[in-house]
Amino acid sequence: MVQQTWQRIFPRLKRWLRADVIGMVLVGGVVVLGAAGARFSEDLPRLEREMQTQFLLWRGLVRPPTGVVILAIDDSSLRQGEFYDPVNRPFLEPFRYTPWRRVVYAQVLEKLFEAGARAVAVDVLFVTDSVHNTPTYNDDAPLQRVIDRYGDRLILAANYSTSATPEGAVINQLETPQAVFRLKPSSVALVNFNPDADGNIHRFGTDVGLELGDDKPLTFAEATLRAARIPFAPPRGDTIFYYGPADTWQVHQQQIPFFYVVDPQNWRSDLLRNGEFFKDKIVLIGATAASLQDIQSSAFGRMPGVEIHANAIATLLEDRSLRQPLSDRNATAALIVVLGLGNALVLFWLKRPVRQFLWALTLALLWFAAAYGSFTSQSLILPVVLPTFTLGLSGLTLLITGTVVSQLDKILLRRTLERYLAAPIVQEILKQPDDFKALLEGRTIKAAVLFSDIRGFTTLSSRLPPKLLLSQLNTYLGEMVAAILAHNGTLDKFIGDAVMAEFGSPVSRGDREDAMDAILAALGMRQVLAQLRQQWQAEGKIPFSNGIGINYGEVTVGNIGSPQRLEYAVIGDTVNVASRVEGMTKELGTDIVITEALYQLVADAVEVIDYGEQTLKGRAGAVRLYGLVGLKGSDRAAYDHVVEDMQRTMKTIEFLKGSKAPGGLSIAPKRDGS
Repeated sequence: MVQQTWQRIFPRLKRWLRADVIGMVLVGGVVVLGAAGARFSEDLPRLEREMQTQFLLWRGLVRPPTGVVILAIDDSSLRQGEFYDPVNRPFLEPFRYTPWRRVVYAQVLEKLFEAGARAVAVDVLFVTDSVHNTPTYNDDAPLQRVIDRYGDRLILAANYSTSATPEGAVINQLETPQAVFRLKPSSVALVNFNPDADGNIHRFGTDVGLELGDDKPLTFAEATLRAARIPFAPPRGDTIFYYGPADTWQVHQQQIPFFYVVDPQNWRSDLLRNGEFFKDKIVLIGATAASLQDIQSSAFGRMPGVEIHANAIATLLEDRSLRQPLSDRNATAALIVVLGLGNALVLFWLKRPVRQFLWALTLALLWFAAAYGSFTSQSLILPVVLPTFTLGLSGLTLLITGTVVSQLDKILLRRTLERYLAAPIVQEILKQPDDFKALLEGRTIKAAVLFSDIRGFTTLSSRLPPKLLLSQLNTYLGEMVAAILAHNGTLDKFIGDAVMAEFGSPVSRGDREDAMDAILAALGMRQVLAQLRQQWQAEGKIPFSNGIGINYGEVTVGNIGSPQRLEYAVIGDTVNVASRVEGMTKELGTDIVITEALYQLVADAVEVIDYGEQTLKGRAGAVRLYGLVGLKGSDRAAYDHVVEDMQRTMKTIEFLKGSKAPGGLSIAPKRDGS
């Protein structure tokens, strides 16, 4: 029982070992390579961040919360000093100076707080005394008065910098407005961001951990929300949710030029409505003009620093921080292994390389889509580069491996089949290999079956040396097979000196076409044998003659045999009749005999001799037989010559049977038959 089971399984295992196991080994190598890349690659963090940037670009703009607005120190504000008029525009006087006199900041802050702003965060460094201070004028005093009055709702920027001396020493320095103004530590926040591996800003502002009095400095976003007294949950992740590229706040009319606040006409406009626009809002003041050199590399491209702060504040306000549940390298490697092995199991059972590739490509795209969807809708950052690459490469590996193995198999199959089948049939099978799997399982079809046998071969073989006999026999069989294959025949088997062939199996061209192929093959065998006989006579060898019998009808085809040896064969009464008909050629004195079943299909194309009803040896009932003369309209001389030659050969065989000549005697009959 165990042996039988193994015998059934072994052929499948051999097929798997040809391509699938090789492919799976390579897939395993791809998975290991992907896991190793996740664990050790220094470029992976950069690639993942670059992919997140691409996700943001595909996603596009998201409307930011209306409660966060930007008061932009833009190019239009920087030019306002040109329009100063002591009579008509005296409010522009502070803009005449570079940098602006700080009194203008005090004026703007005063108006914002009086308008009801919840908090104002100033992304401008006031870490040294104003350059406009004189012995008689203190430019910092107006701003200090605003700090004293609204300090609990005001955030000023601090900066943490590192620099190197010419000697190579690194200097860490915290620049804080506390060096100039009296203000609480809670009113100071760091504006720093740390770029990620791709050189862009993805994460919230940095808390460097330095002490300012008794407290650590907060990030700009956290400090601003606390100043606004807006409760917010601790961020789920450390990555900013960018609402769009630069100017996103401006697109949604939430970014206002700085000078609008001091310009009475703009202050009263329909947009600001005497400051009502700022009521209950968080206002960020910062530079957007490129000349002020505060343009940073964000995850959404180049962007002013104040806009990055606006995105960070909005992220915390709406609890949209992006988190990375698999940020650990080992977790990413484990994910790749799990995905890769699960994918490999499916690929193993799909078998066909194209299906394997399409499945792997689909799975890779699904993972890519899942990563994109989780990023944009769930604020989850999943590893995407290596998992997608590993899945896709697995399928590509199997496609290449399977294609190479398949091509090698096709070459071997073609070489094998062409020994038995006509070239057009081989080509058809190779085009549609899956459609021919059913051939091995057994089926009933209609086909023409041809048997051919050498007349008196037993007697001839006893009179010829073995080497000479085999050489002459192989020459004969080679020419017979060539004639069969030339007319879309299928070589079934050799039975000693006999040849069995089918027309219409495994591929049928139609009943009449198959029957005509058998007729043409038989006539071709007659012609080539006549040429061989002339050659053998010239060489002093005994010329062979043969008989050919052809029948048409239903046959059963498929694999026949034992698990140790299987053979694709044709069986049935049609086969038995064809074999018996071939035997009748000797009694009827001709070389090609066909049955009525075959004749009915080709009657309009052939010339025959009707032999009437004949009883076949070992079979009940009679069968009507016809001797094939040739195609209609062809010269009958070839047929007459073959019959004459066959009669001479039979006389020679009869002579040899009665001869006492020792083995190895070669007798070539004369043309007069003596």
